[in-house]
Amino acid sequence: MKILVTASHTPFLHGGADHQIHGLVQAFKDAGHQVELLRFPFRFSPETAISDLMRHCEGLDMNLPNGVQIDKVVSLQFPGYGVQHDDHRVWVMHQHRAVYDLFDAEQASPELKALKQEIEAYDLAAFSRATKLFAESHTVAKRLQTHNNLIAPPLYHPPYGESHFYHADPYPYIFYPSRLETLKRQSLLIQAARYMRSPVQILIGGVGGQQENYAREIEQAGVGDRVHLIGRFSDEEKYALYARSLAVFFGPYEEDYGYITLEAMLSGKPVITCTDSGGPLEFVKNGETGLICPPEPQAIAEAIDSLHSQRRYSTEMGHNARHHYRAMNIRWSHVVETLLQE
Repeated sequence: MKILVTASHTPFLHGGADHQIHGLVQAFKDAGHQVELLRFPFRFSPETAISDLMRHCEGLDMNLPNGVQIDKVVSLQFPGYGVQHDDHRVWVMHQHRAVYDLFDAEQASPELKALKQEIEAYDLAAFSRATKLFAESHTVAKRLQTHNNLIAPPLYHPPYGESHFYHADPYPYIFYPSRLETLKRQSLLIQAARYMRSPVQILIGGVGGQQENYAREIEQAGVGDRVHLIGRFSDEEKYALYARSLAVFFGPYEEDYGYITLEAMLSGKPVITCTDSGGPLEFVKNGETGLICPPEPQAIAEAIDSLHSQRRYSTEMGHNARHHYRAMNIRWSHVVETLLQE
């Protein structure tokens, strides 16, 4: 069948969303379908740019564009899930969080408050038209229920390069690969280094808008001898960095999903995460596949020290994590079957 996949595109801002989008397109192709990907250029500001794009998407009828019949549309992101089609399956990666869980009424401008009302109405109309509605995680499903009063079963998918992750004996370092952004909270790990008693090193991988601030924070905290911003790395380096780590830290604020948790599990490593980190909490079982801490540097330092002092316990949790991933049936073929089921 002919399937149109819609998503958003933010030029030169790349991350896990791109892997999910292209992974789904390839999975549809592997299942024998004809697939086209339509990505809408998205700007976070000004608010009028978002409103304009919403109106553009909502005005697109994709049933028979240019005389070509499209059998199904599968949309992943705002505002592309507003396009019109008689059989529209929506798999919500995330909504426009600035007007939902990240909205602060006291700090919001009049323009953002008006946009909030507009997006809420837009989302409700789009989701109500959908033939089927899924969320990429329990965290996203919970937001849909809280803010939109809608039920969307979660549908998990594997990370990019799933088959390439492997396990090796650990070296004494904690690995945290992610965009250097405020919501990813690398600061927690940087500050934790001030309280650690063990000789564990911290490797923070990736680039982003907070890179200079984090470099300054490392210097001001006096932990430059043990916290290292390693920047970009190749896929081969990524697999090796996971494989040789003592554990992986992933403590963002209310993450939608988070490949890092799954990549660590595939590498047979325990994950240290936080009580308010969202997506990782769907996979990390405290004391079994990793450790769940309050989002406080002292607590994170204690977790790191405990993994270093109890190597056998750490190794056992890593093995448990890998087995837990396999038991969850996280496969692209399952995603395709679920999205297309009648």
